[in-house]
Amino acid sequence: MILRDRRRASTAAVGTKRWIMNLKAMVQIDVLEKPIERIKETCVMMGITEKFERALPELETFLEGEVAKGETRETRLTYDGLCYLKQIFARK
Repeated sequence: MILRDRRRASTAAVGTKRWIMNLKAMVQIDVLEKPIERIKETCVMMGITEKFERALPELETFLEGEVAKGETRETRLTYDGLCYLKQIFARK
């Protein structure tokens, strides 16, 4: 009987960990949604939509790294993302 309870507890803990990890992934997507949209709008206004589309995967990776470091402010993520795009465009 004690063994069953331990198994249930460990199974519940694994399920909880998965749920938390899924929740973190959803939150991260929501945090990046507005900054990426704002960056895209800026690129459209500047007429560099094609460059933006090509650099989008690299930009998303950069912004995910910023969120992993603890940055969640939309304005800061937008600014950092625009600065990062400027660096990407200067290299190419």
